[in-house]
Amino acid sequence: MTSETTVAGAAPEQREPLPQSGMRGHPWLTLISVAIGVMMVALDGTIVAIANPAIQHDLGASLADVQWITNGYLLALAVALITAGKLGDRFGHRQTFLVGVSGFALASAAIGLSGNVTAVVTFRVLQGLFGALLMPAALGLLRATFPAEKLNMAIGIWGMVIGASTAGGPIVGGLLVEHVNWQSVFFVNVPVGVIALAIGLLILRDHRAENAPRSFDLPGIALLSGAMFCLIWALIKAPEWGWGDPATLLFLGLAVAAFAAFAYWQTRAAEPLLPLGLFRSVPLSAGTVLMVLMAFGFMGGLFFVTFYLQNVHGMSPVDSGLHLLPLTAMMIVASPAAGALITRVGPRVPLVGAMVLTAVALYGLAGLDVDSGTGLMSLWFALLGLGLAPVMVGATEVIVGNAPLEFSGVAGGLQQAAMQVGGSLGTAVLGAVMAGRVNRDLPANWAEAGLPAPSGHELDQAADAVAIGRPPIDPDNPPPADVAEKITHVAHETFVSGMGLSFTVAAVAAVVAVGAAAVATLAKRGAEPDASTGTPHI
Repeated sequence: MTSETTVAGAAPEQREPLPQSGMRGHPWLTLISVAIGVMMVALDGTIVAIANPAIQHDLGASLADVQWITNGYLLALAVALITAGKLGDRFGHRQTFLVGVSGFALASAAIGLSGNVTAVVTFRVLQGLFGALLMPAALGLLRATFPAEKLNMAIGIWGMVIGASTAGGPIVGGLLVEHVNWQSVFFVNVPVGVIALAIGLLILRDHRAENAPRSFDLPGIALLSGAMFCLIWALIKAPEWGWGDPATLLFLGLAVAAFAAFAYWQTRAAEPLLPLGLFRSVPLSAGTVLMVLMAFGFMGGLFFVTFYLQNVHGMSPVDSGLHLLPLTAMMIVASPAAGALITRVGPRVPLVGAMVLTAVALYGLAGLDVDSGTGLMSLWFALLGLGLAPVMVGATEVIVGNAPLEFSGVAGGLQQAAMQVGGSLGTAVLGAVMAGRVNRDLPANWAEAGLPAPSGHELDQAADAVAIGRPPIDPDNPPPADVAEKITHVAHETFVSGMGLSFTVAAVAAVVAVGAAAVATLAKRGAEPDASTGTPHI
């Protein structure tokens, strides 16, 4: 077996899972089981955004309340992922996965039955916590079930399910909200959860390493959870507060201090939550950086694409979702193909080449204008999907495959946490880039169009609307048609200019990620972490 396909860190008897003669523990049936559960979480990441306006109207929620519907879920998910992975390593990934599936489905049903926004937010937080249990456990099950030479293919199909569910969320959500109600967006998780639970009880087999952790690092959990909360909260609120605001700097400073204290404590804990010796694996460390950079460009950029399609091109949520099908379809096709290719030739060429394609696609999206047609958009969306799929598969395998079997849950949590941090960072930073370009260009564009100069307060309000592609026109008191046309033209041109700059920044991040991809696949897996401490030995 080559060094690129050997799973490092496990004892020899743990390297190759024993073939299963019956249904329980069968690798491909295990993949089907975890894919159904993961589909719920991935779908929920984008489907709920479509339901938010209907929730706001039906429950009389404020804008801040609606933001908490999303932020509460993201915070709970990001804060709990690594700790949830540790729970799987301690108690078994099968049990953790089944608890996560059951809890996620029950929390979804509770949201659909909620009669006020406080209850919706509360149960969304619970959704995030149960989703955090589910995702790392799914990767841990794949890591323990599949032999090394087939792990890439399994992760490829796993990535295909995530990509398809994430991109399909706006389409499914739009159809449900339009033809049923907003509650159905959450109720749909109940039958999916029941199916995942039934199949999981029948198929999944408990895998635990002989030297699995026996205790919990409670101080480490507290420090890491606090650090992740402060970091994600600062990234969520920075667009509202401003990057130089004392509150933003306070939370960023608290995050840095908590991460530093966590790192120090991990060197002193008898059984650390996240053994720092894992990061002596160059591929694992570089793979984590690669995942952050990939999510930065992809999720940060996709945030503006929805506004571009709906507010500039005037599409409905369903139509905008359909226009993203080239991206979805390419990820569905390319993910398992990438798994097979990586298994055959190793991760180096596929990962580096995929990040180059991703950078090219992001730079191409930076060139879209107000009148860009479906064909050009589809070309760049398809190329983006073709680039993202191998990165998702390869970086996940690099992180999880380079961790010892007894730390596979923690590694799965690390992979998911890297995605959450990268996505939050991308949305916040690219949002700041957009706001800066709009604030700089809008006054000049407004004056050049011959429109009357607004007051400072009116200009600020106009900039907020333009930053999401909406013309600053009061529907209750609209201006004359010719003036409204000029305002719309200025708003759309200014927004597209900001979107172009944001995608350019995302492309630069992708270029940096090319280097991370090269490093992630450069070192061989000869240095295996010690089973108890995570410290590599030769």
